Order: sequence, then C-alpha cells, then structure tokens
Amino acid sequence: MSNAATAGPPAAPGPLAVVGPGAVGCLVAAFLHRAGADVVLVGRPRTVGRLRDGLRVDTDRYGSWTATVPATTEVPSGAAVLVTVKAAGLGDVVGQVAGSRPSEVLSLLNGIEHMEALRAALPGDAVVGGAYAGETTRDLDADGPVVVRHRGELLRVTVPGSASGTAAVAALQASDLPVVVDGTETEVLWSKLRFLAPLALLTSVHHDGLGAALDIDADLTATLLAEVAAVATAEGVPTTGADLAAILHGLPAAMRSSLQADLEAGHAGELDAIGGAVSRRGARHGVATPAVDDVVARLDAEV
Repeated sequence: MSNAATAGPPAAPGPLAVVGPGAVGCLVAAFLHRAGADVVLVGRPRTVGRLRDGLRVDTDRYGSWTATVPATTEVPSGAAVLVTVKAAGLGDVVGQVAGSRPSEVLSLLNGIEHMEALRAALPGDAVVGGAYAGETTRDLDADGPVVVRHRGELLRVTVPGSASGTAAVAALQASDLPVVVDGTETEVLWSKLRFLAPLALLTSVHHDGLGAALDIDADLTATLLAEVAAVATAEGVPTTGADLAAILHGLPAAMRSSLQADLEAGHAGELDAIGGAVSRRGARHGVATPAVDDVVARLDAEV
C-alpha cells in the first residue's frame, strides 16, 4: 500500500501564539484578535489570570476597544509563535517555545543579540527577527481588564523580506497594524536599534521626554549619535549622526522610552540589550563607543 493511501489529511494549522503579554504583546494580540485571527496570549499565571477579565485597548490612532483574547501559560503545539518578551525574559520562555515545536517563530524583541539565542534553541526551525515601533504601555495595577495604551501616530511592525508569506506576517497584514516587509534581518534590526539606543539612553539619563533629552547636553547627544551611527554602519546599515538626529527630531517631543520607565521603577530593563549591545558590537568592529559606555555605566549605577 502506498504512503499516499495511508496518509491522513494535512494537519490543521496551529494558532498564533503571542509569547509575552507585555505592552507590545498585548497590543499585537488585540489587533490580531480584532481582525479575526486565531490567537492566544502566553504568559505567567498571574498575568494570564488578569487577562481573563479582558484586555482594554486605548490608542490615539485606532480608538479604544476591549478584546477577549484567550490566554494560557503553555505555548500550543505547532503554533506560529510571535515572541514579544523583553530581552531579559527570553531565557524564561525559549525552552517552552522550542518544546512546542512551532511552525515558525517571529521575534519582535529589541536589540540584536537575542537572535543567536533563539536560533541556538530552535536549530533548523523557521526563525526570523522583526521590529516593533510605537510608544506602548501596559497597566496591570487597576482592577478589571488589563489596559494597554498606545500613544501618538508611530506604530509599525517591520519584518525582513524573507518573512513574506509566513502565517504570522499574513495575519499581521490582515489586521490594522501597519506592516512593512522589506530588507534583510540585519537591516530591519539595526534600522530600529540605531534610533532606539539614543532614544532610550538619552531619555533615561536625562529623566525627560525625547525633545528635552536631545537638547539638554548637545555635545553628549552629538557624540552618542555619531557612535551609534558608526556601529550601525560597521554592521552593514550605513548611517550618519545626522540621519539619527533627523529621525529622533521627527518623533514626538514628549515621547518617553520603556527603558526609562523600567529604570525609574528600579529595574535594569533592556539597558544591556540596547546600550550594552551597541558597545559590544562596536568593540567587535574596533569602533570606540565611550559616550555610549559612559551613559550605560551611569544608568546601571542608578539601579
């Protein structure tokens, strides 16, 4: 008897599993859910319990709504996985993601070094790195639904051209989330990190919104932008300090960074994944980053 005769019908595609119900994960899952996608949030028991009360979404650009996104503590087997934890939390979830035998993995973490850890844990699997841009916060303190807020007009998910046609990207494109599919993974990740690093470091060290943070110490700003630009260029994404200044001055002056919020709450957050990564990649290429190193050290001392 032939294999064709004994083979059953193809397995139904698994759901979309958003691993990491923080601000980014909750907002992405809410958009997917509103578009009719089969999506589940995966997180720790406390957060999962709160999500069962609902997820309230409040945005400047897309209005407000309440989503009832299913939530669980386990990654469903065979799911298309979107990893949205912060860098420090990757080690807590990567084993479970690998054990679920995902059909594909799309990472939306900040930084660049996380991709090595993901690929080491998922050898041979379809793993791709993308980038999320937008000022997004999550509130777990109040009673009732978890609240996720997006402020301003900037909201975008960017993935490399190699991710075109994947289940996760197709689902994102079917939602209201703006999705850009273009370039290589290196270009996507560095195109974000090159502006995120100065945004996060300057707002954090000056304890102020982006507009003021850029102006408080003009010499520091210029030097730090030049260093980040030099590292990005060495990594294959040609950039100048003027390029970064133009990007940052185009963002809302009141914008704050998630690193700033974490540090103010007494947590190191993604300081190492953002600032530390720039320093390490600079050292790899022989690019000195004394201003970045100094700001990272000052912020680390505050924690």
